[in-house]
Amino acid sequence: MKPAFQKDEAFLANVRATLKCGGRRIWWLGQSGFLLVQRGRAILLDPYLSDSLTNKYASTDKPHTRITERVVDPAVLGRLGVIDLITSSHNHTDHLDAETLIPLLEKKPDTKLLIPAANKEFVMERLGPAFAQRLIEVNERALVTVADIEITGIPSAHPTVERDDAGRCRFLGYVISWGGLTLYHSGDTLLHPGLLPSLQAFSIDLALLPINGDHPERRVAGNLDGPQAARLAHDAEARLVIPCHFDLFEFNTASPEDFVSECQRLNQPFKILGNGEGLTL
Repeated sequence: MKPAFQKDEAFLANVRATLKCGGRRIWWLGQSGFLLVQRGRAILLDPYLSDSLTNKYASTDKPHTRITERVVDPAVLGRLGVIDLITSSHNHTDHLDAETLIPLLEKKPDTKLLIPAANKEFVMERLGPAFAQRLIEVNERALVTVADIEITGIPSAHPTVERDDAGRCRFLGYVISWGGLTLYHSGDTLLHPGLLPSLQAFSIDLALLPINGDHPERRVAGNLDGPQAARLAHDAEARLVIPCHFDLFEFNTASPEDFVSECQRLNQPFKILGNGEGLTL
């Protein structure tokens, strides 16, 4: 198994140092999970910090064998007491993991969990009714505010833009504006006609995009591949793009080489992070 760039106490020490100095820094936690810290506070984007999927599929024909070590225990991360907001872009376990979310939510009673409005019933079933008052619901192109954090829902296609009976999207990305930084976290998505126009309404500083691609033989819903992610960031005029959704499970990963090549061809600024590695913004 690949070692994390940094994990456990080394990772936490890095986070604490940023909190203490009031700096702005983002860390990749693996898969689509990111931790963003600024002004002594934090938000968590789609964290998956357990082995729940590895255990669930261990005796099946689709084993979720880990590639890279876990960065941090979610309960220990939650003890920092600074996480104001956690996002879940959709209901798949690597984006809505009870073994990750419950320990985090238990450690700070005012932490909010942002979810697509269409998914509320499923989320309550997975996490339990105790957290019902902690949920913040959003729909496509709707703006919600948590303290001074503004979030807009952006439809994602996984593999299609799926809606419930009320027309609400089940898969969302989020444009988050907070403290002078605007970032786009796509969740899981393929390209679809409404995606780029939705993003062009914003001035995006940082795009966080999957690169594991769309491979039906894997028997999971696909994502952007590396070149597609690079082109989407470029066309959306993102000032920086960081790839994700690779290096976690052996059956569903990709090399970032094609992403890097396309970014270089387009002169699109990018940064490759290791699991647990941070970047000062």
